[in-house]
Amino acid sequence: MAAAEAAVGSSSSLKTDTVPVPESAGTAAATAATSSATAAAAAVAAAVRTGSEARVSKPALATKLLSLSGVFAVHKPKGPTSAELLNRLKEKLLAEAGMPSPEWTKRKKQTLKIGHGGTLDSAARGVLVVGIGKGTKMLTNMLSGSKRYIAIGELGKATDTLDSTGKVTEEKPYDKITQEDIEGILQKFTGNIMQVPPLYSALKKDGQRLSTLMKRGEAVEAKPARPVTVYSLSLQKFQPPFFTLDVECGGGFYIRSLVSDIGKELSSCANVLELTRTKQGPFTLEEHALPEDKWTIDDIAQSLEHCSSLLPGELALKKSKPEESNEQMLSCEEQRS
Repeated sequence: MAAAEAAVGSSSSLKTDTVPVPESAGTAAATAATSSATAAAAAVAAAVRTGSEARVSKPALATKLLSLSGVFAVHKPKGPTSAELLNRLKEKLLAEAGMPSPEWTKRKKQTLKIGHGGTLDSAARGVLVVGIGKGTKMLTNMLSGSKRYIAIGELGKATDTLDSTGKVTEEKPYDKITQEDIEGILQKFTGNIMQVPPLYSALKKDGQRLSTLMKRGEAVEAKPARPVTVYSLSLQKFQPPFFTLDVECGGGFYIRSLVSDIGKELSSCANVLELTRTKQGPFTLEEHALPEDKWTIDDIAQSLEHCSSLLPGELALKKSKPEESNEQMLSCEEQRS
């Protein structure tokens, strides 16, 4: 489970979907307007409305979907990668709007742009910030902003990925470590510190991700330590061998590296067992992250309206000229972090 404290944003690794706007469909209203505009006809129209709603709403929903613009948050569960989750979200929205397949839509000019602003690894859960429409241009600000995590570490075991998904590479005693020992070293990892990124990450060497090279069995050298910021760090619970941390940090920070370094500082070793991102920028897991059953066009529209008040004035969306049809979407590259 790796921390999603993604370090770098890059040009999109996610495709920009080209989506046609369906023509306004005829409705069953004509059936109701058969003779005269009487009360009976109005009643018929009302009765027919429910049956024809699906046909009437698809073009309207398609138009509404393509007009969505801004930044909101979704709740990412454990399992899918951030990119996979984004594709799932995109597919649900296109299906709701009755959009045709991507192959057919390549001939059209209008596009549905969607991207995320800070990766959560497949084994992690929590807040994933999403940009839609012109909101994709605001995602780099999410990368550099503060993030908050609840991390459960396991003492006594080190893995090659620095989390529970990896292969155990070392085991050391932890039975003499106390809660006071852990609390006593946390100050060393607070403030502006230097941190070595994990080998299993999306950081690149010669254009290829380190995690990809590691999986191939190729020799990979650790990246040099770099400056990162930890705004707050506290121990929430200690039940050996497990310890729970509440961490607020800046961009480019790796929770896996933090937990591993804490284990070493205690003359033992440690890896991340569970990781939840509870906050990213102004978006919190409890208040703003939409669960999958709320991934609808109307729910996202309401969330965009609500979340617009959370963003700083300089990030507010401004009216701009129509975008070129071939403009590339901005998103964050997948991070194994």
